[in-house]
Amino acid sequence: MFPSRYVLIMLGLLLSFVLQAQQRTAVVSGKVVDEEERPLANVSVVVVGGQSGTFTSGEGVFSIKVPAVRAIALAFSFAGFHTVQRNFYLSENEEEKIVIRLESSSKVLKEVIVKDERERSEVGLVRLNPKHAVTLPSATGGVEGLIKIFVGSNNELTSQYTVRGGNYDENLVYVNDFEIFRPYLVRNGQQEGLSFINPGLTGSLSFYNGGFQAKYGDKMSSVLDIQYKKPKDFAGSAYMGLLEQGFHLEGVSQKRKFSYLVGVRNRSNRNLLSAQETTGNYIPSSSDIQALFTYQLSPAWQFEFLGNISGTRFTFIPEEAKLTSSVLSPLFSTNLGLDIFFEGNEQDRYLTNMAGLSMAQKVNEKLKLKWMLSRFQNKEQESYDISGAYLFGERSFDKSQPDYGSIINPLGAGVFVNHARNILDIQNWNLSHKGTWDNKKHVVQWGLSAEKTRIEDHLNEWEAQDSAGYNLPYPSDRFRLYAVRKSMAALDINKLSGYVQDNISFGSASRITVQGGIRFNYNGLNKELLLSPRVQMSWIADQDKDWVLKLAAGAYNQPPFYRELRRYDGSVNTAVKAQRSWQAVAGADHNFTLWSRPSRITIEAYYKHLTHVDPYDIDNVRIRYFGNNNAKAYATGLEIRLFSELVKDAESWVSLGLMQTREKIDDFYYYRYKNAAGEFISAQTADQVVADSTRFDKGWTRRPTDRMVTFGMFFQDYLSTNKNFKVHVNMIYGSNMPYNIPGSVRYRNGLIIDPYMRVDIGFSALLLDGEKNNRRSHSPFRNFRNIWASLEVFNLLDRDNTISYLLVKDFSNMVYAIPNRLTPRLLNFKVMAGF
Repeated sequence: MFPSRYVLIMLGLLLSFVLQAQQRTAVVSGKVVDEEERPLANVSVVVVGGQSGTFTSGEGVFSIKVPAVRAIALAFSFAGFHTVQRNFYLSENEEEKIVIRLESSSKVLKEVIVKDERERSEVGLVRLNPKHAVTLPSATGGVEGLIKIFVGSNNELTSQYTVRGGNYDENLVYVNDFEIFRPYLVRNGQQEGLSFINPGLTGSLSFYNGGFQAKYGDKMSSVLDIQYKKPKDFAGSAYMGLLEQGFHLEGVSQKRKFSYLVGVRNRSNRNLLSAQETTGNYIPSSSDIQALFTYQLSPAWQFEFLGNISGTRFTFIPEEAKLTSSVLSPLFSTNLGLDIFFEGNEQDRYLTNMAGLSMAQKVNEKLKLKWMLSRFQNKEQESYDISGAYLFGERSFDKSQPDYGSIINPLGAGVFVNHARNILDIQNWNLSHKGTWDNKKHVVQWGLSAEKTRIEDHLNEWEAQDSAGYNLPYPSDRFRLYAVRKSMAALDINKLSGYVQDNISFGSASRITVQGGIRFNYNGLNKELLLSPRVQMSWIADQDKDWVLKLAAGAYNQPPFYRELRRYDGSVNTAVKAQRSWQAVAGADHNFTLWSRPSRITIEAYYKHLTHVDPYDIDNVRIRYFGNNNAKAYATGLEIRLFSELVKDAESWVSLGLMQTREKIDDFYYYRYKNAAGEFISAQTADQVVADSTRFDKGWTRRPTDRMVTFGMFFQDYLSTNKNFKVHVNMIYGSNMPYNIPGSVRYRNGLIIDPYMRVDIGFSALLLDGEKNNRRSHSPFRNFRNIWASLEVFNLLDRDNTISYLLVKDFSNMVYAIPNRLTPRLLNFKVMAGF
C-alpha cells in the first residue's frame, strides 16, 4: 500500500498537468460585417460547447481566447442574420485574424417569405435560389432538375419537362431576355447533352407555370426567365464528378466598367447508361462554353454580349437486350421475355451556337430602353444502321434449372433493320426592342420583335421487319419495307410580334395591382395574325400582408415552329395554324409561421380551353405530331406548394398537383367487322367474309401528358452538432400516364405507363473552409472560399420506371407490349470548390 504522501504527490502532479493544459490558449480576433461590408455591433461570439464568449464592439471588432492544440468551433449569431460557424485548430499562443460576413435571413429566404408585393402579385410565379441547382441530387441536375420538383417528371435522363398538361414544345426559355431553343431530332434522353442554362452562371431564376403576362412570348404552358450573375469582384468555382466537370470565372475591371462571366462544362452519361437493359458500348459526350461580357459605357448606356457554343456527340454500338414483363390475368400468369441480339451502330451529332448583343439605355429615372440582336443555330445529324434478331416467349426464373434466364417456350421470332440519315439545320435571327416607363402607379412596358427562321431538313428513314420467316407487311408478293419516311424541306419563315402592357397599382399601400396587356404575332408562313389579350390582378387581403389573392385570364396562342408541321409519314404541312387556348387561373399566397419558422404556402387552380390543337404522340422524349389542327382539348387542375424550413437555415419545399387533360380529335373513329354469324373478325380473309361493320367514334381520350397526381419534395438537413455535414433529398412521384399505339385509332390510350417514383439523395461535407485556411500564407488552399465533397445515390429505391413500350407479335399475330425501363440505382461522387 502506497504511503499517503505519495498519493498526495501524484494528485498534485496530475492537477498541475490539467491546469497547465487548460492554460494552453490561442486568440481569435477579427471583424464581423454584413453583405455590404458594414460592421455589425453586438454580434454574439461563443465557443461551441464551451462557456466562454464575447460580443463585437461598435466597429464590429472582437477578440476571444480559445483552447489551443485541439479542435474548437466559434459560432457568430445576430438577430436577423444567419448564424455562421467557423472551425479552428490553433497552436499555443497562435493568433488568428479573420473577417466574418453574415447574411441577412430575410434576403436568403426571400423565395420563402416574399415581402415584395410585386413578386407575390404575379400569377404562377415560382422563384428559386439557383444555388440549389448545384447541390440538388439529380441524374440530369441543373436548373431544370429544380423545376421538375414542381411540375413532375417521368424521365430522369432528360432536362425537358411538361407543365399543366402541355408538352416539351410549349415551354419558353429566356436567358438575359434572349430566347433559347432546344435540339429537335433527339429521340430519347440517352442522346441529350448539356442544357443551355449553366447553374454556375445563374444569378436569378423565375419560373411561370401559367397565367404569365403579355410581355412573355407565344407559348401555351410556361416561361423560364433566367438572369445571369452580375460580377462584383473576382471569383470562380470548379467541380469534378463522375458525370460532369466544369468551372467558371467572373470578375470586373479596376474602374468597374467592364465585367466578365465565363463558364466551361463537360458531361458524359456513360456511367448512367452502362446500367441500361440494352447493353453495348455507349459513348456520350457533351461540352460547352458560355460567356457574358458587360461594358458600362456611361451611367446611361450599357452593352452586353452573350455567347454560347455547345457540342454533343452520341455513339452507340448495341450488343444485346434482355427485357422481361409479367402477364397476370384470371386465365394465366407468366413471365414474358424478349432477347434481342444487335449488329450495327448509331452516331448522332448536335451543334448549337448562339450570339446575342444588347444595348440598354437609361434615358431618365422613369424611361428605360433596350435593343437586342441575336442569332441562334441548331445543326443536327442523326445516323444509324442497326439490325437485330429477336426471340420472344416465356422466360424461366427457376434458379434450380440449367435454363434459368432463358426463353423456354418461344412465342415469336424475327429480325429487323432500322436505317436513318437525317440532317436538320435551323438558323434563327431576331431583332427586338423593349421599353419601360415607370411612373410609380403605372409601369408601362412594350416590345417589338422581328424574327427570321431558315430551316433545311433532310429526312431519310426506313424500317424492315421479318416475323417468323415472313416479310412484314404480309401478305405480299414481293419484298416490302415495313415503314418509309422520306422528305426534304427548305423553309424561310418571317415573323413579327409585339406587346404592350400596363402595371397599375391602386391604394396607398398598393393593396390592389392590375396588369393588363395584349400581344400580337404575325406568321409569314401561314399568313396568320394572332391577338392575345391577357390580364392579371392581385389583392392584398389583410393589413399584415400575409394573404395575397390572385386572378389571371387571357389568350395563349402558339404558332407552329417546325416540328408541328411534320406529319407521321415525314411530309411537311405548311398550312398548319397556331394552336389556341384561353386560360384562367385563381390562386392565393399566404405567409405564416410553422414550427416557429417562416413559411409560405401557395394554392392555384387553373383551366385551359384549347382549340385548333395539333394532336401528337410521345415516345420517350420524341414528339410526333399529326400535322393538322384537327382536335380540341382541355386541361384543369389544382396545385399546392409549401415552402419552409424543416430545420433552421435549411430551406425545403413540397409540391402537390392534381390534373386532368383530355382531347377530342375530329373524325377519329374505327370500324369493327362481323362475319355472317355476327362474330367480330379482324379483317376479311379467305375463311372469313365480312357481312357487317360497326363504327366506333373514339370521343374524348387522355392526352399523352395526362397525369392525375404529381408530388415533388426537396428536403435539406444537417447534423445538429455540425452544419458542415448536410443531406439533400429529391423525391418525385407521378401517377400513371397513357401510351398510344402509333397509327392506331382503336388503341389510342391502349397502354398505361405505370406510376413514376424516384428518390435521389446526396450527402455533402465541407472539407475546407476559406476563412480557416486563409490564416496560413503557405497553405495551397489559401485562396479557396470552400471545398465540398458530395456522394449521391440516384434512384435510392431502385425502382424500375417505364418510359415507353416495345411492341412484339407472336406466331399467332397477337401483340405484346414489353416495357423499356429507365436507370436503376447508381452512385455519383463529386467535389466542388469556390474561390
